[in-house]
Amino acid sequence: MNKPADHPPIPPRRVGVLLINLGTPDAPDPPAVRRYLAEFLSDRRVVEIPRLVWQPILRGAVLTTRPKKSAHAYAQVWREDGSPLAAITKAQAKALEGAFGPDVTVDYAMRYGRPAIGDRIQALKDAGCERILLAPLYPQYSAATTATANDKAFARLATMRWQPAVRTLPPYHDDPAYIAALTSSVEESLAALDFTPDALITSFHGMPVRTLQLGDPYHCHCQKTARLLGEAMGREVTITFQSRFGRAKWLEPATDVVLAALPAKGVRKIAIVAPGFSADCLETLEELAIRGRETFLAAGGTHFAYLPCLNDSRVGIDLLRTLLARELEGWVRLS
Repeated sequence: MNKPADHPPIPPRRVGVLLINLGTPDAPDPPAVRRYLAEFLSDRRVVEIPRLVWQPILRGAVLTTRPKKSAHAYAQVWREDGSPLAAITKAQAKALEGAFGPDVTVDYAMRYGRPAIGDRIQALKDAGCERILLAPLYPQYSAATTATANDKAFARLATMRWQPAVRTLPPYHDDPAYIAALTSSVEESLAALDFTPDALITSFHGMPVRTLQLGDPYHCHCQKTARLLGEAMGREVTITFQSRFGRAKWLEPATDVVLAALPAKGVRKIAIVAPGFSADCLETLEELAIRGRETFLAAGGTHFAYLPCLNDSRVGIDLLRTLLARELEGWVRLS
């Protein structure tokens, strides 16, 4: 049957994969950071305080003082190609292009900031993607990361008359492929050091204790990742939690507190890795690699090494290819 002459063009059917990460300001300056923080800290999944209570605090003290401090931190890690998180996630998407066949498009988006999740979903649909795999790149599940990324995608889908079919990447904190990739990356980084660490620290992003009490599995996922990594490497690892914010009680032990205490216990050479991050970002490059080092050395430590995330390394891309191919089964035929 021939299409009417005035029928809108129909692109060839495709499958889309959307890598999703947390987000970043557009520039390392206070105005850009203020816009980013306003969006990030207004998310009810991130700050679970009633809006009538929280918004005056956010619009007052937080957005008045924090942007300048955070902009300084971003400036210390900003790259020529922009924010490390955005640049690395973009590189991951580029490295995966063509990995699942000629009819699969791989794109990326940020939950906060740009490129926005809704915009990239629409772009994939406009390009003919009738099936889209949403891939939040968080190994350990948290409502404040995985769930809010999916929420944002579903909110855009709710506005679309012709929705694509959708799948979501589940957490992979204990996936054998993830543990193997993490082990390989850590062992390779350790082998490149000019010293032997007395301790290996695994630092995960912190969450309020209340999230655990409400049923969020994040704490358990982090504990299992650290345990499996230690078992795979045949050595003990120390688990900590970083990035506390506000007055609420957060998951412990706190990374900065542990770093300050270790030298007095005779642990003066350490390596630290952040298994909860799929790409290096402000929290790893500034909070751990810069401020964490300063804290440890000031307390009497002698050797400190930050070990990079999987990023767009060979082992990191191989892991993503494995995880995504599994979720694409039935949609595409892979040899």
